[in-house]
Amino acid sequence: MEEVIRALLEPITEELGLDIIKISLGSGGRNQLLRVMVDQTGGVDSDILARVSRGLALQLDAEDLIPGAYRLEVTSPGLDYAFETMADFKRYAGEWVKVYFIDSRTVEGRNLGPLASGDGFTLQIEGKRPSDKHDEVVLLNEITKVVRAINWKEVSRRK
Repeated sequence: MEEVIRALLEPITEELGLDIIKISLGSGGRNQLLRVMVDQTGGVDSDILARVSRGLALQLDAEDLIPGAYRLEVTSPGLDYAFETMADFKRYAGEWVKVYFIDSRTVEGRNLGPLASGDGFTLQIEGKRPSDKHDEVVLLNEITKVVRAINWKEVSRRK
């Protein structure tokens, strides 16, 4: 079912320059719940999400794919969205992330993108001094999750 929904969604997202992050169909109380997550470089605003929602709802109703009543949620990933695929590391290359390691450490740095081998990514870590900045390879089998974060040092420098 999710593949059929993706096929209906792709023309809409392509026209708007969006990536489909996730599609899930499950129960949401008495009705089925269809969740669609989309994003683009620079983020999306509520107008774009509304356009996707209206376009997909029209397609779903015309095709009568979901029997009975359903609820449609179209969202974008927030800062707490945990990276799930190597495409996420590529999509959010250059962004500040927080990495949670299996050994309970957390490290923040700039995601420089996935390794060619597909088993990890490169993280640029800032030190106390500019000369302390260095890159580290992080393997996926060493971590529990990666989320986008805010680099508060960078924010305070802009003020």
